[in-house]
Amino acid sequence: MGIGVLASGSGTILAAILEAGIPVDVVVVDRPCRATEIAQAAGVPAETVERGPLGPTFDRLAFTDDIVDALRRHDVDTVVMAGFMTVLEKPIFDTFPGRVLNTHPALLPAFRGAHAVEEALAAQVKITGCTVHVATPEVDAGPILAQEAVPVLPGDTADSLHERIKAVERRLYPQTIKEFLAR
Repeated sequence: MGIGVLASGSGTILAAILEAGIPVDVVVVDRPCRATEIAQAAGVPAETVERGPLGPTFDRLAFTDDIVDALRRHDVDTVVMAGFMTVLEKPIFDTFPGRVLNTHPALLPAFRGAHAVEEALAAQVKITGCTVHVATPEVDAGPILAQEAVPVLPGDTADSLHERIKAVERRLYPQTIKEFLAR
C-alpha cells in the first residue's frame, strides 16, 4: 500500500509518522515549508504543488487535480493529511475513496474548520482534544477513527493549548494510521 502525506507546515506530524515506522512513498506540499526538509532527510520524495493565493481567482478543482496527479505518480492508495491547510475538492475523495485520513485539533463534531483551538477557547470549554477521521468532501465531517481529550487549562492561549493538542496528535495519529492500514 502506497502512502502519500499532504503537508503545509512545520512537519512535526510528518516526523511523528516517519518515526513510527510508517512507510511513506511521497510527501506533497502546497507551499515551501519544513515538511519538505523532513521528507528529504528521511529519503522520501517530496513534491510541491503550489497553491498560490486563495481568493476569487483560485481554482480549487484544478489544484485538487494537480494534487491527485502528484499522488498517482507515486502509486499512492492512502492519503494522510498532516497539517495540510488547503481544503480539497471531490476528485481526491473519488480517487481515494474512504482512504483519506486527517487529524483535527478538536473533539469533532465540535469546532470544525481552521480555527478550532481559538473557537474552543472562545466557547470556554473545559475539554477539547484531537480527532483522527476519514476526510470527506464536507470539512471535518467524516467517520471518526480515534479521539483523545485534552484539558483546557486556566490561562491557556491558543498557542499553549494547540501545543498540548499537537503532542497528543503526534502519538495518536501514527497509532491510528497503523490500525487503519492493518484493517
